[in-house]
This record gives sequence, C-alpha cells and structure tokens, in this order.
Amino acid sequence: MPEIEFSDRVAIVTGAGAGLGRDYALQLGKRGAKVVVNDLGGARDGTGAGKTAADQVVDEIKAAGGQAVPNYDDVSTTAGGENIVKTALDHFGKVDILINNAGILRDKTFVKMEENSWDAVLNVHLKAAYNVTRPAFINMRQNQYGRIILTSSVAGVMGNFGQANYGAAKMGLCGLTNVLKLEGAKYNINVNVILPSAGTRMTDDVMPPEMFERLKVEYITPAVLYMCSEQFRETGLYINAYAGYFSRSAILTGPGVAFKDLPTPEQIKENWDKIVDMGDAKYYEHVNEFMADVLGGKGLIG
Repeated sequence: MPEIEFSDRVAIVTGAGAGLGRDYALQLGKRGAKVVVNDLGGARDGTGAGKTAADQVVDEIKAAGGQAVPNYDDVSTTAGGENIVKTALDHFGKVDILINNAGILRDKTFVKMEENSWDAVLNVHLKAAYNVTRPAFINMRQNQYGRIILTSSVAGVMGNFGQANYGAAKMGLCGLTNVLKLEGAKYNINVNVILPSAGTRMTDDVMPPEMFERLKVEYITPAVLYMCSEQFRETGLYINAYAGYFSRSAILTGPGVAFKDLPTPEQIKENWDKIVDMGDAKYYEHVNEFMADVLGGKGLIG
C-alpha cells in the first residue's frame, strides 16, 4: 500500500478527459479515490462538446479496479459547477478533493483580442473556479476536510506574450487562493496552486517538438497528488512543476519607505530606488501583517 493513498476520499477533477486532468484522475483512482471525471468534450478553444473523453477515462479507472463516474457539465456556468459537485454528492456522498484543471486557450496580442475571446478564457479559468469551488467548499466545510488545487500559470505570475486573457485569469486564481486559504483554515480546507508546464493539446503547436516531448504530463502529477493528500498540511502555496523540476513562487514585498509627513512628488523621485528595492523582501500570509509593519513604522524616514 503506497504511503500517499486516497481510500474513502472523493475527488473531482475538471477537464479530466485528456492531458493533465486525465493523468490526475487515473492516478487518484489507482490510489483508491472515488473520482468524478468532468470534461465538456470540447476543442482547445472551448467550442463543441461530447461525452467520449470523460467516458474513456472513467472506463480506464474502472478497468484498473477503481471507482469513477463521468460528468459532462460546463465549468464556465454556475449551474454546471453546481451539477459537477452534485454528481459527486449523488454518487459518493461528499467531496474531499477538487482539482480545478479545465482550461482553454484563445491567444492573441492584446490589441487584437476581441471581447468574446477575453470573456471565454476568463469564464473557463477564473469564473469556473468560483462555479465549481463554491459548492465544493460548502460541502468540505460541513465535513471539516478539503484539499483544493487551482491551476495557475507562469503566464500570469511571470507573463507571456500574446496571453493577456489567459495571464489575467491565471493571476486571478492566485488572488482567489490567497483569500480561500484564510477562509478554509479553521475547517481543515487547504487551498493551493499548481503552475504546470506540460505537453498537452493546449500546447502542442506553441512548443518546439523537443520541448513538447520533454514536458510530459506525468511529471506534474506527483506534486498534485501529494498536495491533495491528507498528509499535506500547507495552504496558500504556488508550486511550479515541469520536466521533473519543482519550486515555489510567491509574491514578496520589499521593505519600502514610509514618510512621516505627506511626501511631494520630488521626494518620491528622490527615494524611488529605496521604494522599489527588493532586498530583504518579505512574504506576508495576510494583509493585516503587512499593515502592521507599515503602521508600526517600517521604513520610516523624515
């Protein structure tokens, strides 16, 4: 019996018909989880729908001796999110694990990006996290247990040309995590972020072939499974994962400058190097910690 196992745990994986989501679902099933395999069955840009993708993954899990049910709802709608969670409750009675993995791409430079491409990407990535996570969070809170993974990207945390919609949505998920880690803490609900880079149908024509081959989806799954496990107690982390490399990213705040009196623009200019200096930068778990430092006189001059 592996140390990381999910017997009696119920997991929802969105976008689980292919790529990363498929591997998450398969490996959760192999380690004992009862899995809701959600996939709309659409194309990479979010168009179309079908049941084949989800059904095939469910069949694979069952063939390996696991338990799984399909779900074909659209994560970008509130009704779809509620029904995904309802599928878990109807079949397995609860939700312990939620991996928000569903995603689409509609890349264009910002000035060429139409409103429908902006809205579609934010709906599937950011709004979907609300649609599915909220009803799951309610059940987890009742059960005093939950493990939630949101899927962000270095396109948001670090930036990537031609992905303004995608980057905005992905950075929004980091902000959501920053809040949910606080709201879930007393209910034993951990909320963390995976920032994966993998060769999937979303990236097969944007990566060189040799890079696509190297970035196998199987390299991401070990970190996700550990972060979904009962043994994992941390919350609010952003974890990078690709090609066997794992690291943490975080938003840090420099020591800055605090003026005793109302500063002039000239004083801002004079102190700009100190204002933007990231030496001795600090990670804050909560906005109140930051405000306590500022109001306590950190960086005070004048």
